[in-house]
Amino acid sequence: MTAEEIIRAALEEDLGNGDHTSLATIDKKANGTAVMMAKEDGIVAGTEIARKVFQLLDPETVADILIRDGLPIAHGDKIMIIRGKSSVLLSGERTALNYIQRMSGIATFTSEMVRQLTGLNTKILDTRKTTPCNRLFEKMAVRAGGGFNHRFGLYDMILIKDNHIDFSGGIRPAIERVHRYLETHGLTLKIEIETRNFQELEEVLKVGGVHRIMLDNFTPDNLRKALKMINKRYETEASGGITLETIRTFAETGVDFISVGALTHHIKSLDISLKAVIK
Repeated sequence: MTAEEIIRAALEEDLGNGDHTSLATIDKKANGTAVMMAKEDGIVAGTEIARKVFQLLDPETVADILIRDGLPIAHGDKIMIIRGKSSVLLSGERTALNYIQRMSGIATFTSEMVRQLTGLNTKILDTRKTTPCNRLFEKMAVRAGGGFNHRFGLYDMILIKDNHIDFSGGIRPAIERVHRYLETHGLTLKIEIETRNFQELEEVLKVGGVHRIMLDNFTPDNLRKALKMINKRYETEASGGITLETIRTFAETGVDFISVGALTHHIKSLDISLKAVIK
């Protein structure tokens, strides 16, 4: 789905057969101005999505973005000024705020994580732990916060996880089947494989045929040992319960990537409001 299709679906969910409160109380020809303001500090994300909400309701709506995605905001900052039909401003208010509040929450937390890695080369990745049908926007928010996107879905990368290994009968058959599948279907997808312990890691190193090795729930000490075994032959990724407080310790091992599902699924939305401007 495109961004526009997703936003249209969100508007349809909220509006149904009409915003009857606004239709009943507001002259349909009346014009108005509203300001979107930050009510707490953070990193803003979703400004273009919020603007699109209002423009899909009425193309003549003008939304001036004052603070762009990825920039810091403080309590009281004006993020956007929207001008158009008063009824449109009211009908789009909640959908626009839902997007920008959640996206800004993701960007803010991602930025906090990224700050912990100052001076290190490790990159922070998101995961597929996203809100259904909002993955596009949530991954945009991760980028606004300074993080990087892992695969978008099941179709743009091979990631052999623990259940794939178990169901296929082991690491070797899983990797071999992947290569046969890619050759049969003419695909050139990158291959990553998850390892849960040193025994699995040793087997992956013996079989080869992958681009990246995920080291799941390894302690920092075990991660260092694993990286020495891999010896830069493959990209490396650490995952599993890594928090804001521990992420730097993991990154100091020299691992290439750290994936953090909490970037998109343990998030507090940023407090942002939309208020009518009355002259």
